Amino acid sequence: MSPETHLLASWIIAAKTTDNPRDCRLVTLAGLLPDADGLGLIVDLARGWLGAKQTQLYAQYHHFLLHGALGGVLIAVLLACFAQRPWRVALLALLVFHLHLLCDFVGSRGPSPEDLWPIFYLGPFDKDPMWIWKGQWRLDSWFNRYLTVGLLFWALWLPVRLGYSVVGVFNRRADHAVVSVLRKWHDAWAQRTHPLS
Repeated sequence: MSPETHLLASWIIAAKTTDNPRDCRLVTLAGLLPDADGLGLIVDLARGWLGAKQTQLYAQYHHFLLHGALGGVLIAVLLACFAQRPWRVALLALLVFHLHLLCDFVGSRGPSPEDLWPIFYLGPFDKDPMWIWKGQWRLDSWFNRYLTVGLLFWALWLPVRLGYSVVGVFNRRADHAVVSVLRKWHDAWAQRTHPLS
Protein backbone atom coordinates (compact mmCIF):
# COMPACT_ATOMS: atom_id res chain seq x y z
CA MET A 1 0.00 0.00 0.00
CA SER A 2 1.02 3.62 -0.30
CA PRO A 3 3.11 5.36 2.36
CA GLU A 4 0.13 7.58 3.26
CA THR A 5 -2.00 4.54 4.02
CA HIS A 6 0.78 3.00 6.12
CA LEU A 7 1.18 6.31 7.97
CA LEU A 8 -2.51 6.72 8.77
CA ALA A 9 -3.09 3.09 9.78
CA SER A 10 0.03 3.02 11.95
CA TRP A 11 -0.81 6.33 13.62
CA ILE A 12 -4.37 5.28 14.43
CA ILE A 13 -3.15 2.06 16.05
CA ALA A 14 -0.45 3.98 17.91
CA ALA A 15 -2.90 6.65 19.05
CA LYS A 16 -5.30 4.02 20.41
CA THR A 17 -2.65 1.92 22.19
CA THR A 18 -0.10 4.38 23.62
CA ASP A 19 -0.52 6.93 26.37
CA ASN A 20 1.89 9.69 25.32
CA PRO A 21 2.77 11.53 22.09
CA ARG A 22 6.39 10.34 21.98
CA ASP A 23 5.52 6.64 22.04
CA CYS A 24 2.73 7.31 19.56
CA ARG A 25 5.24 8.84 17.14
CA LEU A 26 7.64 5.93 17.58
CA VAL A 27 5.00 3.26 16.97
CA THR A 28 3.81 5.19 13.92
CA LEU A 29 7.35 5.24 12.55
CA ALA A 30 7.45 1.45 12.85
CA GLY A 31 4.77 1.36 10.16
CA LEU A 32 6.78 3.61 7.85
CA LEU A 33 10.39 2.50 8.32
CA PRO A 34 10.08 -0.78 6.40
CA ASP A 35 9.84 1.34 3.24
CA ALA A 36 13.27 2.84 3.93
CA ASP A 37 14.56 -0.07 1.84
CA GLY A 38 12.91 1.67 -1.12
CA LEU A 39 15.00 4.83 -0.84
CA GLY A 40 17.25 3.45 -3.57
CA LEU A 41 14.62 4.87 -5.91
CA ILE A 42 16.06 8.34 -5.25
CA VAL A 43 19.52 7.18 -6.34
CA ASP A 44 18.05 5.42 -9.38
CA LEU A 45 16.18 8.56 -10.48
CA ALA A 46 19.06 10.93 -9.75
CA ARG A 47 21.52 8.83 -11.76
CA GLY A 48 19.07 8.77 -14.66
CA TRP A 49 18.61 12.54 -14.57
CA LEU A 50 22.35 13.11 -14.38
CA GLY A 51 23.05 10.79 -17.29
CA ALA A 52 25.10 8.39 -15.16
CA LYS A 53 25.03 4.61 -15.48
CA GLN A 54 21.55 3.42 -14.53
CA THR A 55 21.10 1.48 -11.27
CA GLN A 56 18.26 -0.74 -10.10
CA LEU A 57 18.56 -0.28 -6.33
CA TYR A 58 14.82 0.10 -5.82
CA ALA A 59 13.98 -3.07 -7.75
CA GLN A 60 16.77 -5.03 -6.03
CA TYR A 61 16.25 -4.01 -2.41
CA HIS A 62 12.69 -2.78 -1.86
CA HIS A 63 10.72 -5.45 0.02
CA PHE A 64 13.98 -7.34 0.60
CA LEU A 65 16.11 -5.51 3.18
CA LEU A 66 13.58 -4.30 5.75
CA HIS A 67 10.39 -6.20 4.91
CA GLY A 68 11.38 -9.32 6.84
CA ALA A 69 11.92 -10.59 10.36
CA LEU A 70 15.32 -8.91 10.72
CA GLY A 71 13.88 -5.55 9.68
CA GLY A 72 11.07 -5.94 12.19
CA VAL A 73 13.40 -6.72 15.07
CA LEU A 74 15.83 -3.92 14.16
CA ILE A 75 13.06 -1.35 13.88
CA ALA A 76 11.38 -2.46 17.13
CA VAL A 77 14.65 -2.42 19.11
CA LEU A 78 15.75 0.93 17.68
CA LEU A 79 12.45 2.64 18.43
CA ALA A 80 12.18 1.11 21.91
CA CYS A 81 15.50 2.80 22.79
CA PHE A 82 13.78 6.20 22.53
CA ALA A 83 10.47 5.28 24.18
CA GLN A 84 8.98 6.22 27.50
CA ARG A 85 7.57 2.68 27.73
CA PRO A 86 10.15 0.61 25.84
CA TRP A 87 8.53 -2.83 26.07
CA ARG A 88 5.14 -1.56 25.00
CA VAL A 89 6.66 0.34 22.08
CA ALA A 90 8.73 -2.68 21.01
CA LEU A 91 5.67 -4.96 20.96
CA LEU A 92 3.47 -2.39 19.24
CA ALA A 93 6.25 -1.67 16.74
CA LEU A 94 6.35 -5.36 15.84
CA LEU A 95 2.56 -5.39 15.47
CA VAL A 96 2.50 -2.30 13.23
CA PHE A 97 5.50 -3.57 11.27
CA HIS A 98 3.63 -6.80 10.49
CA LEU A 99 0.52 -4.80 9.57
CA HIS A 100 2.74 -3.02 7.03
CA LEU A 101 3.78 -6.38 5.59
CA LEU A 102 0.18 -7.58 5.43
CA CYS A 103 -0.94 -4.41 3.67
CA ASP A 104 1.88 -4.73 1.14
CA PHE A 105 1.09 -8.40 0.66
CA VAL A 106 -2.53 -7.74 -0.28
CA GLY A 107 -2.47 -4.29 -1.86
CA SER A 108 0.70 -3.16 -3.60
CA ARG A 109 0.57 -4.64 -7.09
CA GLY A 110 1.80 -2.57 -10.00
CA PRO A 111 -0.17 -1.71 -13.14
CA SER A 112 -0.07 -5.17 -14.74
CA PRO A 113 -1.40 -8.37 -13.14
CA GLU A 114 2.12 -9.85 -13.23
CA ASP A 115 3.66 -6.87 -11.39
CA LEU A 116 3.41 -8.37 -7.91
CA TRP A 117 5.50 -7.35 -4.88
CA PRO A 118 6.57 -10.38 -2.86
CA ILE A 119 7.59 -10.36 0.78
CA PHE A 120 10.89 -12.09 1.64
CA TYR A 121 10.45 -12.73 5.35
CA LEU A 122 14.01 -14.02 5.80
CA GLY A 123 15.54 -11.24 3.70
CA PRO A 124 18.21 -10.05 3.33
CA PHE A 125 19.69 -13.48 4.12
CA ASP A 126 17.47 -15.68 2.01
CA LYS A 127 14.80 -15.30 -0.66
CA ASP A 128 12.93 -18.32 0.70
CA PRO A 129 10.22 -18.24 1.81
CA MET A 130 8.89 -15.78 -0.72
CA TRP A 131 5.34 -14.77 0.10
CA ILE A 132 3.31 -13.68 -2.89
CA TRP A 133 -0.40 -13.52 -3.58
CA LYS A 134 -1.69 -13.50 -7.13
CA GLY A 135 -4.90 -11.74 -6.02
CA GLN A 136 -2.92 -8.69 -4.87
CA TRP A 137 -4.83 -5.54 -5.78
CA ARG A 138 -3.29 -2.55 -7.52
CA LEU A 139 -1.55 0.13 -5.48
CA ASP A 140 -3.90 2.70 -7.05
CA SER A 141 -7.03 0.50 -6.75
CA TRP A 142 -10.36 1.86 -5.60
CA PHE A 143 -10.12 -0.20 -2.40
CA ASN A 144 -6.75 1.31 -1.46
CA ARG A 145 -8.11 4.79 -2.16
CA TYR A 146 -11.29 4.30 -0.11
CA LEU A 147 -9.33 2.74 2.71
CA THR A 148 -6.95 5.70 2.78
CA VAL A 149 -9.83 8.21 2.78
CA GLY A 150 -11.55 6.30 5.60
CA LEU A 151 -8.35 6.25 7.64
CA LEU A 152 -7.87 9.97 6.97
CA PHE A 153 -11.30 10.81 8.39
CA TRP A 154 -10.60 8.67 11.44
CA ALA A 155 -7.20 10.34 11.86
CA LEU A 156 -8.92 13.76 11.72
CA TRP A 157 -11.42 12.75 14.40
CA LEU A 158 -9.04 11.35 17.04
CA PRO A 159 -6.92 14.50 17.66
CA VAL A 160 -9.92 16.39 19.08
CA ARG A 161 -9.85 14.09 22.11
CA LEU A 162 -6.15 13.22 22.19
CA GLY A 163 -4.63 16.67 21.71
CA TYR A 164 -2.11 15.48 19.08
CA SER A 165 -2.42 14.32 15.49
CA VAL A 166 -0.61 12.38 12.80
CA VAL A 167 1.13 15.64 11.84
CA GLY A 168 3.02 15.43 15.16
CA VAL A 169 5.01 12.51 13.81
CA PHE A 170 6.92 15.04 11.73
CA ASN A 171 6.48 18.46 13.36
CA ARG A 172 5.13 19.36 16.82
CA ARG A 173 4.47 23.04 16.06
CA ALA A 174 2.42 22.18 12.99
CA ASP A 175 0.67 19.51 15.06
CA HIS A 176 -0.53 22.12 17.58
CA ALA A 177 -1.93 24.24 14.74
CA VAL A 178 -3.70 21.26 13.17
CA VAL A 179 -5.22 20.15 16.48
CA SER A 180 -6.43 23.71 17.15
CA VAL A 181 -8.16 23.87 13.76
CA LEU A 182 -9.70 20.42 14.17
CA ARG A 183 -11.06 21.35 17.61
CA LYS A 184 -12.60 24.55 16.21
CA TRP A 185 -14.24 22.55 13.41
CA HIS A 186 -15.48 20.00 15.92
CA ASP A 187 -16.93 22.70 18.18
CA ALA A 188 -18.61 24.44 15.24
CA TRP A 189 -20.09 21.14 14.07
CA ALA A 190 -21.28 20.33 17.61
CA GLN A 191 -22.96 23.76 17.87
CA ARG A 192 -24.80 23.18 14.58
CA THR A 193 -25.99 19.71 15.48
CA HIS A 194 -26.79 20.47 19.16
CA PRO A 195 -27.45 24.23 19.37
CA LEU A 196 -28.95 24.17 22.89
CA SER A 197 -26.13 22.27 24.60
